[in-house]
Amino acid sequence: MTYLFRQAGSSDIPAMSRIRLSVAENVLSDPTSITNAMYEDFLDRSGRGWVAESNGEIVAFCYANSTNASIWALFVRPDHEGQGLGKTLLGLAVDWLFSIGHERVELTTAANTRADRFYAAQGWVRQAAGASDVAYSLTRVGWALVPTR
Repeated sequence: MTYLFRQAGSSDIPAMSRIRLSVAENVLSDPTSITNAMYEDFLDRSGRGWVAESNGEIVAFCYANSTNASIWALFVRPDHEGQGLGKTLLGLAVDWLFSIGHERVELTTAANTRADRFYAAQGWVRQAAGASDVAYSLTRVGWALVPTR
């Protein structure tokens, strides 16, 4: 299958929202807590987003927050998991955050999930963040040393 990776735009928000709500892990306890305004904000004002398309349909996305150098979201539609989309999108986001001057990137995710294992496999450093979450960080130097990109 061929995928196209590109920067996200406002017209992509409905598809990204559908993907976010379709995942089996890291399910939102309140689906209305993530608003279109939040997606918009990360597109232009406080970050950037990227999407992966297959046959003109968005199947994965990632958002980077430039104000606090974090990954706000990374989600792949369940029927496209395991194709390397998350890895590629994460690479675009991290490369961008480092290119604009950040030395460290952070994120949180649910503990003991595939996402938890995914970030560890990508070379991120894991720390406990709460009862059910873990925090990850990655430095510019650490990113340069990750052989899996």
